[in-house]
Formats: sequence, C-alpha cells, structure tokens
Amino acid sequence: MRIALPNKGRLHDPSVELLERAGLHLVDGADRQLYARTVDEDVTVLYARAADIPEYVSDGAADLGITGYDQAQEADRENLVDLLDLDYGQCKLVLAAPEDGDIDEPTDLEGGTIATEFPNVTRNYLAEAGIDAEITEVSGATELTPHVDIADGIVDITSTGTTLRMNRLEVIDDVLESSVRLFAREDVADDPKVQQIEMALSSVLSAEDKRYLMMNAPESELEEVKDVLPGMGGPTVMDIAGTEDVAVHAVVDEREVFETINRLKEIGASDVLVTEIERLVK
Repeated sequence: MRIALPNKGRLHDPSVELLERAGLHLVDGADRQLYARTVDEDVTVLYARAADIPEYVSDGAADLGITGYDQAQEADRENLVDLLDLDYGQCKLVLAAPEDGDIDEPTDLEGGTIATEFPNVTRNYLAEAGIDAEITEVSGATELTPHVDIADGIVDITSTGTTLRMNRLEVIDDVLESSVRLFAREDVADDPKVQQIEMALSSVLSAEDKRYLMMNAPESELEEVKDVLPGMGGPTVMDIAGTEDVAVHAVVDEREVFETINRLKEIGASDVLVTEIERLVK
C-alpha cells in the first residue's frame, strides 16, 4: 500500500507528523528521497507535489493520497474517494478583484477575464453561477494580473487575506473551502489495509483537544462525580483497596478541564491527574 504525501511546502511537515503520530513511523524518510518505508512493511510513502497527488492516486502510482481538497477538485478525477478530513491546511479559493475597480459582485465579470491556477474549479464555479467569462491559466503571481491588464479578476487561494489586501484586491465571492484530506482510489477504498490506515489517522484526530482525567473520589459522592464529568459516555470506576474512595477515569474536552477540576475538588476529589491522549480509537 503506497501513500502519496506532499514533498514540500506548508502541507509536508503536518502530513509527516500525522503519520508518525498514527504509528506509521518513517524508517528512511530523508530529505530529497522520492520514497520512504514505514514500520509497517506493507505501507510505503511516495513524495510528490501536492497538486500531482490526485493524479498519482487516480492513475495507480499510489493507493492513498494526502493533499488539499482544492487540489483534488482541480484534478477532477472521478475515481477518487474522499475518506477523511484531516483538519489542517484550511484555506479558501476566492474570487477577487481590484478594490478600487468597478467589479462588486460576480456577475460584473460577465464577458471579462479571470486569471487563476485553478481553471477547472473556476470553470465549474462560473458554470454554476451562469457567468460567461474567459479563463486565463497562470502558474504564479495570480494577484498581480489585474494590475497589469491580464485579467479583470482572479480566483486564488487565501488563508488570512493578507496577500490580497497587500495587492489592493478585495474578495467578491467564496468559490471553494478546502482542507487537507485523505483520498483513496475507488477500487482500493474498501481494502482492509486502507481501512486500518484511515482508522489510525482518525484516532489521532479524535484525541486532539481531549484529555484523560484520573482522580480519587469518595464512593459516597460517586453519583455527583458522574454528574460533573462531561466525558465520553460514563467514567471508568475502580475500587481502591483499604479505603472508602474509588478511582475514577474519564475522557473530557480540554476546554472543560479547568471548570471540571474545580467542581470535582469541591465535592471531595483528590489526586487529580490530567494527561494528553495520543490516539483515541472509537
């Protein structure tokens, strides 16, 4: 089973880190290598440009791919299955135009020209909006094209909007919201190894922003302790030999830890321990 990962850029490090946290440690993933083995002898990694990963998966060079939803939509391959939102690399494709121009809404681009690195996504957007505009494909510096009379507007990626503002462009409409996803080729999506990898990555995501809470509490206050804990299902309760206390373990959201501990202390809990969770298999 081969997984295609971004070989560089802002998606590379988070993608490698996610595999490592999921237990798929890279054995020989040195820089500039095209391939890397993992601790699972049945799983290898292929490094590729983020934009090329959908094509590699679709054509069989890899079975799974980790890349942006925007890249998959641009590749427009029908045999790709979106398995899992990995919840990083969030960005948007937006339609933008000069802030001091005459374009205030998408229909103002009727008969105009739009520059973009995403011609397929832009074409689909225009078709859905019923706008007839010419698309000029560029390979970089998209935000400059309206200022050098190449285009009337652009469709480009933005995360914070800073680059658009620096180039005196304003957002006219949102075209596509994107994040990094795990994709599989349709014919292997149900393969047991693919499902194992999906579960491993999902378990890392499920553990984020969760904490494991352990404490001792008077058995007489157990029902109140259960009412206080906002955990996943009921807590685990164990007798403590030779005492009238019980040990209580629960998984809680990180944002609720502060208030929960204070309330537990008020009803007699002691020796409270909070730890991070690496993986949570549901």
